[in-house]
Amino acid sequence: MGSEITYNRIAMLRAERGISRRQLADALGVHYQTVGYLERGEFSPSLHLALRISTYFEVPVEVVFALEPFPRLGAQTRPA
Repeated sequence: MGSEITYNRIAMLRAERGISRRQLADALGVHYQTVGYLERGEFSPSLHLALRISTYFEVPVEVVFALEPFPRLGAQTRPA
């Protein structure tokens, strides 16, 4: 099935909320470097961790994680 890349919006969600990597890591009970690995796509979270992350940000898991790259926010067309 090719490469097992999981795309995510963790960095964007953190930035929107003004949360540091360390703050997120502390809230999730993981090492702060783990958050960096997740954001860069160097590490795919367990299902349990993915669900904890989405719960932390109070969004559905598919808002945070995807199997395909997310469209750029500026590329989305808005209805007239």
